[in-house]
Amino acid sequence: MPSRESYEVHKEEKSLVQKVKHEANQEDILAAALGMRMGPQKPPATFWQPLKQFAYTQLTSLVRRASLREIDRASKPEKVHNFKVHTFRGPHWCEHCASFMWGLMAQGVKCADCGMNVHKECSSLVANDCKPNLRHIRKIYSCDLTTLVNAYNTARPMVFNQSGLRSEGLYRVSGFSDSVEEVKLAFDKDGEKTDISGKAYEDINIITGALKLYLRDLPVPIISYDAYPRFIDAAKLTDPEKKLEAFRESLALLPPSHSETLKYLMAHLKRVAENEKFNLMNAENLAIVFGPTLMRAPNMDAATALNDIRYQRQVVEVLIKNEDVLF
Repeated sequence: MPSRESYEVHKEEKSLVQKVKHEANQEDILAAALGMRMGPQKPPATFWQPLKQFAYTQLTSLVRRASLREIDRASKPEKVHNFKVHTFRGPHWCEHCASFMWGLMAQGVKCADCGMNVHKECSSLVANDCKPNLRHIRKIYSCDLTTLVNAYNTARPMVFNQSGLRSEGLYRVSGFSDSVEEVKLAFDKDGEKTDISGKAYEDINIITGALKLYLRDLPVPIISYDAYPRFIDAAKLTDPEKKLEAFRESLALLPPSHSETLKYLMAHLKRVAENEKFNLMNAENLAIVFGPTLMRAPNMDAATALNDIRYQRQVVEVLIKNEDVLF
């Protein structure tokens, strides 16, 4: 007959074995949920699929948020998220608060530019740190400028062309509308791979027409709505030194992508004006063309907007003539 001591030893060994099996089973469960393999085992059951997706979502969210914090330390955020109501398929968790997004339809919002998923009530709490992804950029025209340059990791849009400086009536003469639309569709389809060289389009007016159309289609003009009043007030000043200083202050209000694009365009237009004897386009003529294209009155009545047209021309003319000292 076994002694009491041997019975106690046997009981402890049995308890230890059960504990080891229980811990091993927990490891197997976690490994199955994460899609990992811990030695020979059966394929993960469909029962664990939601848990696996949950773990993946949470890990992705943590990585995204950690990455954004690192970016925030390096540079000041410059773009707000473009959230739109979205119906998610399958279980999803908010990338801001990490809570489950309940419901069958319109459970939350999704950023159309970077793909971030959050509750509608959390969207107002998310930092303005949108980092656009090319997977979510469906077209070039009508796309927000900051979104476009960030997604393509470029300083300015790819629609600019530096050729044809001596072409008569450059930017004043319009290209065939059908051909301009063809260039637009090509950019929306192929992006930076679009060929706008002289071999593809012999008529430079088609390319200049496509550029003007791109600038007109921007949701926020190159000279943004926020900076618009400051530029108009600066154009009204008569003292040359005060005017240039007011222009510098106005330029500081532009988002980085807008400022860089405007700087590039003004340098180009100045080169066009320097070839006036060939193309017949001086700074004043170019300003007439680009004034209403680069800046639009924000929510103004028709009379005020009409009155601002002359000041819009003056703004662009000053920017062209003083490109070397303003940028």
